[in-house]
Amino acid sequence: MANRILIVDDEKAIREPLAMILGEEKYETDTAADGEEALNKIRENDYDVVLSDIKMPRIDGIQLLAETSKLSPNTFFIIMTAYASVETAIEALRQGAYDYLIKPVEFDDLLIRMKRLFEYRKMYNENKLLRRKVSEDFSFDKIIGQSEPMQRVFRVIKKVAETNSNVLISGKSGTGKELVAKAIHYNSKRKDKIFLPVNCGAISENLIESELFGHKRGSFTGATEEKMGLFKVAEGGTLFLDEIGELPLNLQVKLLRALEDKQFLPVGATKTVTADARIIAATNQNLFEKAKNGEFREDLYYRLNVVEIKLPSLNERKEDIPLLVNHFIEKYCKEMGKKILGVENDTMKALMGHDWRGGVRELENVIERAIIFTAGDTITMDDLSENIRGNSIQYGFPDSLKEAVRNFERDHILKTIKKFGMNKDEAAKALDIGLSSLYRKMDELGIPTKSPKEHEMM
Repeated sequence: MANRILIVDDEKAIREPLAMILGEEKYETDTAADGEEALNKIRENDYDVVLSDIKMPRIDGIQLLAETSKLSPNTFFIIMTAYASVETAIEALRQGAYDYLIKPVEFDDLLIRMKRLFEYRKMYNENKLLRRKVSEDFSFDKIIGQSEPMQRVFRVIKKVAETNSNVLISGKSGTGKELVAKAIHYNSKRKDKIFLPVNCGAISENLIESELFGHKRGSFTGATEEKMGLFKVAEGGTLFLDEIGELPLNLQVKLLRALEDKQFLPVGATKTVTADARIIAATNQNLFEKAKNGEFREDLYYRLNVVEIKLPSLNERKEDIPLLVNHFIEKYCKEMGKKILGVENDTMKALMGHDWRGGVRELENVIERAIIFTAGDTITMDDLSENIRGNSIQYGFPDSLKEAVRNFERDHILKTIKKFGMNKDEAAKALDIGLSSLYRKMDELGIPTKSPKEHEMM
């Protein structure tokens, strides 16, 4: 589809040659003799660019720019002006015009600028689509989970995403801490800025200060040029500090100041640098215990922990396994060009019964491997690794997936209640659900709730 340009000028001797020159370059052109005629055409048609004179009867170029911005915000506006009105053209740039041309217009200059404009427009639209896709990829509904523990996580993410508060995400390896951090960022006001992940445990202790805060040239051996720190790189966006528990104690003081004052001192510098980056930290350690034992600064712990999101392990939300399995099948079938409908009942029983120490990441690897080896349109027990087949706990689930999940939930709740001596308050805490939710679940699953004698009969 040709790029459409509307040429607006009250002088026929200017607008018609411009239309002819641009038409020869395969642009689709239209013309208007003044601002009012141009507005009527903009209301009825879509134009990529409006090329307009400033001084015209009835509606001038500045007024036309303002109205075009309202009617067609994605249309680029270029002002044409004589030397005497360059100041007016600069004012037009302040009000949103893309560029201005000095009359008499040089045709070669016009064509070069148009080419650059449409190259920029293409890149702009591609970036816009990419940002939209990234936002969709990390929207809340892309994090798989219908279990109560995950629904609680979603509620917290939605609340905290709207703020600039620091967040601490805790959970075992493979629970999806970075995915949650991205969901917070891409649903926040900072979504159009950078999301920068940093693994604090993967950078050597003697380099991490320079990586985070930057350094001046000559500040240490090997510092042959000035380096901008990641805090500054993440300006306006989000800095995700993974494995924050691995950060050396001597750097924790500097991080604390950066969080509190939005300022830090690069290595070898004498002047502080200001940077506004939101901090989301993550850990698979118990930072509270580390802080109590003096292994992590207590003041930093509380500064990071404005909002804490505790991610449940996969073993704590096994009812989400069928959803995750289907998601990974769809993902890897697309990548490998295979058509797999799902998994056999025995296979799902094995997956539900496995002790997922590696969490969701382990499950993903298992499904990816199974898709590589399966020859049919469903994943069978033979497609699973020996580790999964041999270590799965079989609960005697029925063939119905719904019933299988129901039986697992009933069995797990019963065992937990018995473990805490029939104390449902303690059982609810251990299950990480509210007491009212526990009673509702017990009622749904046919577990007696009235008296200890009934519990003994279970």
